[in-house]
Amino acid sequence: MVSIRPGPVNVGGIQTPNHLLLAAGILGTTGASLARMLSYGAGAVVTKSIGPEPKDGHAGPCLAILDDGVLNAMGLPNPSKDFVEEISPLKGKPVIASIYGGNPEEFAMVAEWFRGSAAAIELNLSCPHAEGYGAAVGSDPHLVEACTLAVSRLGMPTWVKLTPNVTDITAIGKAAERGGASAIVAINTVKAMRISTGLRRPVLGNRYGGLSGKAIFPVAVRCVYELYESCHIPIIGCGGVSSADNVLEMMMAGAVAVEIGSAVYSDVRVFETIARTLYADDGVPAHDLVGCAHG
Repeated sequence: MVSIRPGPVNVGGIQTPNHLLLAAGILGTTGASLARMLSYGAGAVVTKSIGPEPKDGHAGPCLAILDDGVLNAMGLPNPSKDFVEEISPLKGKPVIASIYGGNPEEFAMVAEWFRGSAAAIELNLSCPHAEGYGAAVGSDPHLVEACTLAVSRLGMPTWVKLTPNVTDITAIGKAAERGGASAIVAINTVKAMRISTGLRRPVLGNRYGGLSGKAIFPVAVRCVYELYESCHIPIIGCGGVSSADNVLEMMMAGAVAVEIGSAVYSDVRVFETIARTLYADDGVPAHDLVGCAHG
């Protein structure tokens, strides 16, 4: 397997020590857990999604572990503006604040809260199970462009996380690019559900949820590949990444870095585990691999 030469990376306007980032919603609820992931080798960490008002989220069960992935319907629970204080001790660290809103004004308001305390903003325009937020906004190119512009004009690096639950993800990626996005994150979870045959009811309290984990990795690779051929801003691959070979595949599809989420459940030190295989002093420069699978 090919290895990458280690060294600092510019990912969507911020400097990170490696290509491996913690995805939103995974151990991102406290400053202590985010600091822990940085100490375990994550090059940067993305917080839990924060919105304009406190939110309790959906009634449980909210999570189901499957053979090939994770099904969840959390409903964006968060403390809203109070979370700013939670991450303030990490000022100067590569912490990306994930935010959501129902319109451009709400996105701009929440992003403003994190000015000076977060290294970048990631717009959650892709959660598949939060009514009025996430994919409900992120499936409309005009809204995506407007929400991205409202945040990018604040002057902070602005990442836009896309949903795969659309007919043409490249149309959404281009909208984010027009809005001034510094990077695209592809992808969020895939709409899904499971039913308990014993209970004769859906396994999640919300009935529907989002699927993450290894099962969606091929979907994520295709989305990254298509976006690379349509957009000109950096792409961060996300969805089912769990090994060094997965990282290389994402990069060959067009990603400059990856976010890792569900794999943390089985190996909390997954960043160190992957890095041991991914990096070597005699490895190839990463930019030689990004997009190399395109003819």
